[in-house]
Amino acid sequence: MHDTHNERMSSGETRAASGLALVFAFRMLGMFMVLPVLATYGMDLAGATPALIGLAIGAYGLTQAVLQIPFGMISDRIGRRPVIYLGLVVFALGSLLAAQADSIWGVIAGRVLQGAGAISAAVMALLSDLTREQHRTKAMAMIGMSIGLSFAVAMVIGPLLTSHFGLSGLFLATAGLALVGILLIAFVVPNTHSTLQHRESGVARQALGPTLRHPDLLRLDVGIFILHAILMASFVALPLAFVERGGLPKEQHWWVYLTALLISFFAMIPFIIYGEKKRKMKRVLAGAVSVLLLTEVFFWQWADGLRGLVIGTVVFFTAFNLLEASLPSLVSKVSPAGGKGTAMGVYSTSQFLGAALGGILGGWLFQHGGLNMVFLGCAILCAIWLVVALRMNEPPYVTSLRMPLTPEAVREAGLTERLMAVPGVTDAVVVADEAAIYIKLDTKILDRATLERLVNPASSACEA
Repeated sequence: MHDTHNERMSSGETRAASGLALVFAFRMLGMFMVLPVLATYGMDLAGATPALIGLAIGAYGLTQAVLQIPFGMISDRIGRRPVIYLGLVVFALGSLLAAQADSIWGVIAGRVLQGAGAISAAVMALLSDLTREQHRTKAMAMIGMSIGLSFAVAMVIGPLLTSHFGLSGLFLATAGLALVGILLIAFVVPNTHSTLQHRESGVARQALGPTLRHPDLLRLDVGIFILHAILMASFVALPLAFVERGGLPKEQHWWVYLTALLISFFAMIPFIIYGEKKRKMKRVLAGAVSVLLLTEVFFWQWADGLRGLVIGTVVFFTAFNLLEASLPSLVSKVSPAGGKGTAMGVYSTSQFLGAALGGILGGWLFQHGGLNMVFLGCAILCAIWLVVALRMNEPPYVTSLRMPLTPEAVREAGLTERLMAVPGVTDAVVVADEAAIYIKLDTKILDRATLERLVNPASSACEA
């Protein structure tokens, strides 16, 4: 199919990207709606202690972390859709189990089962199957935005739903969302007949070793691990702080989160633009981690009234959202050519492990030392991250591309060396069994069209 680079996404690609973004969003809604309410409503459950509430908040991360990469690899073998359907059914069953529970252990079991529906890798792989190369970044960005948006919506809807229908109503709603996800996969997302073996969106066994030994990728993995640990631990304490220190009834917490998320969303944008345009992402990262550290110290020492807690929450979410948005782009900049899918797989696993540990740690600290101990623990985690972040190198400002190769180009012996000599190309690797080349390039120095002529001089830019 002849293709120009200004061409828009086809209707099929748009349907695929928007349908899969919604599947992701509904599932994330189900994960996150529980966050702002479990600490305040969960204490009414039989056998509840702060430590077990923390475990319930973070439990989904354990199964998610363990199963995410294996599910992605299974989807390469048996197809994406069966894995996604299975994952959504398991997630719905976990939600129903939690909805029926009258003890904290039932909710924990439900959360563990919810996490076992680990479909992220399979959804990303299906997106790659259904979109052409030059539109893939746009499609991935749509999914990224849907996750951010669903987090914001969950923080507001969670408290509203729970105040009207209780925790069981909240879990029933998340089961319903999973079923909507199944309908979207069945009726909205187009069918694909080919499964693309693709190193940018899936985990490649060959790339696992180098990824786990890469110092800057490991620093980013530590970063997302700590960020989600702090998020989960803070939500063991923050909702209770609003009730105890701010005198805000739990039914009214939604407006605090709505205010904080709206302000933080607009507040973080200038920093992302500055970091990318001026190529100072390391400075932005270290600055945001410092702000997170100061916010936790503020919660620990000074946030006694409602006003202080609300201001602290706004600043917390500004730093959190800035980090959440910039870390994945740093991973894709830093990962070697052909290693982005594997790097993102390890990164996601770190994120879920962080969520699990954060919930457990937050609950344990609260049980043994109250609210202040949780905030102090989070501040210590931030300090560790700041030390790690400051030792990172400034990332290369490069874009990852995957280009199909003609049979002649695949056979060309010195292709990677020839391309590496071109100004603007920082890394290149030919994967013969995909008949493709993975390239990292600085788009300020070299554009894609020029690169395509260099890669496949014999053919025009035609892509299936």
